[in-house]
Amino acid sequence: MSRHVGLIGYPIKHSISPYFQQAALDYYQLDIRYEAWETVPAQLHDTVNDLRKPQNIGANVTVPYKETVLPLLDEVDELANLIGAVNTIVKKGDRLLGFNSDLYGFSEALDKEGHFDPEGKRVVILGAGGAAKAVGFALVQKNVNSLVIINRTFRRAQILADSLTSYSTDSSSGLETIKTKIAALPWESLDSQETFSHCHLIINCTTMGMKHSPQEGQSPLRLEVIPRGALVCDLVYNPWPTPLLELARKAGADILGGLPMLVYQGAASFKLWTGKEAPVDIMFTKAKEILTGVKR
Repeated sequence: MSRHVGLIGYPIKHSISPYFQQAALDYYQLDIRYEAWETVPAQLHDTVNDLRKPQNIGANVTVPYKETVLPLLDEVDELANLIGAVNTIVKKGDRLLGFNSDLYGFSEALDKEGHFDPEGKRVVILGAGGAAKAVGFALVQKNVNSLVIINRTFRRAQILADSLTSYSTDSSSGLETIKTKIAALPWESLDSQETFSHCHLIINCTTMGMKHSPQEGQSPLRLEVIPRGALVCDLVYNPWPTPLLELARKAGADILGGLPMLVYQGAASFKLWTGKEAPVDIMFTKAKEILTGVKR
């Protein structure tokens, strides 16, 4: 009997995860199928509970369920619980365990593909959802100088800022020497050049600009506010390049797309499901092939 693992989210028509994850599974000749399980909010509980069926071994979780899925699981890994978001579910026996591989994925992408060391740098994050939470914790661990969080709902930005501040000053976290200045700003501050004037790194953790989304073709930032020489990272990977990254290039900024984070977090998920080291090169090759339409 074939086993199954899937992607839970809504919408997920843009996703290329089934392609590169299947390429990795086929590399090891595993009888496992990776499928897209598009799930409307009313179906989330049933979709997660279906993971308990014998043929299923786990799932990835994407927008908008990385936070809402937590109470539906039997156990949540310490890191995922700290972040407050799950992007990987693993079935052990009849229990569902939640993990977060986004933090690892972002850190690997920033280092290996962005060639960027965030220590001592000034950073702005757009968004305060599940992905932004993982990114925020990763940056605090890397000892950034300052971190500004901007979100459409200011209260969510403030809650995340407070959570990161508590973490960075908690002696039990081992980060008691970190002096990261963390603040939240309202969405309207995106229009101000002053918000980004001394910024080294900007990360879009929203879905703005994503293919098949209501905001397809849009950028969260105007050309005029993007600082020359900064690194602009867009976690949106489809289309390539995104509207934000096109503007960033025009502004003279460096750019990093969302594909590396997607693949690296997917590689970590793959190991959690299979116990095998993910064939990262194969995953990257297939992901780029699907995204660009050019066979490699």
